[in-house]
Amino acid sequence: MSAVLSLRQVSKVYGAGNAAVHALRQVDLTVDGGELVAVMGPSGSGKSTLLTIAGSLEEPTDGEVLVCGDDVSTMSTDAQARMRRRAIGFVFQDLNLLAGLSAVENVALPLELDGVGARAARAAGMRVLEELGLAERAAAFPDDLSGGERQRVAIARAVVGDRRLLLADEPTGALDSANGEAVMRMLRAACKRGIAGVMVTHDAQLASWADRVVFLRDGRIVDQTASTGPDAMLAGDVAP
Repeated sequence: MSAVLSLRQVSKVYGAGNAAVHALRQVDLTVDGGELVAVMGPSGSGKSTLLTIAGSLEEPTDGEVLVCGDDVSTMSTDAQARMRRRAIGFVFQDLNLLAGLSAVENVALPLELDGVGARAARAAGMRVLEELGLAERAAAFPDDLSGGERQRVAIARAVVGDRRLLLADEPTGALDSANGEAVMRMLRAACKRGIAGVMVTHDAQLASWADRVVFLRDGRIVDQTASTGPDAMLAGDVAP
């Protein structure tokens, strides 16, 4: 499949002079549709910065970011916002679910913000929740859901519609091993549908679910390795 995300010689510097912090240094990374890439590295290595730049939430100091072949730097602020709504799904560590909306309303929200009618958006949201085994919890509010259920709702919101790129920052954080494995199965299933996925994790066992593991240190990619884990563990099935 063709590249969905391309980072070309991307650098990010915060501050100036003696106070300058080089979060990323000339990073090259390409992620194809259908591929899940895990990003690992010590604290402060630039992992989260890589995600926010890949998702156009902040701009690089130098280099190019292409999403679906389009150079993000040439887009207006409004065009970037439309691209994020339509093409990119985010799973943050704190999930960012809206407490006043039900599970299906949270999932449907990105579509409604992009102009899809409420009925059609909720129908699309229900289809994704059904795929993730959450149809019976669609009307529940986040405070009434378990941690694993909230995590699945966040992932459903990230993949609803015609998303092409999924960016996940420690998507299994604070989950037990069973729920963590279920989340990884969902990410793999999304990639099997053609989405490109980039996941930051500190857990080597979870990283083994990826097709490729990228190691960052001091803002540089210092190593990449292919993983043989996902197909052997999945056999193409999604956990209920």
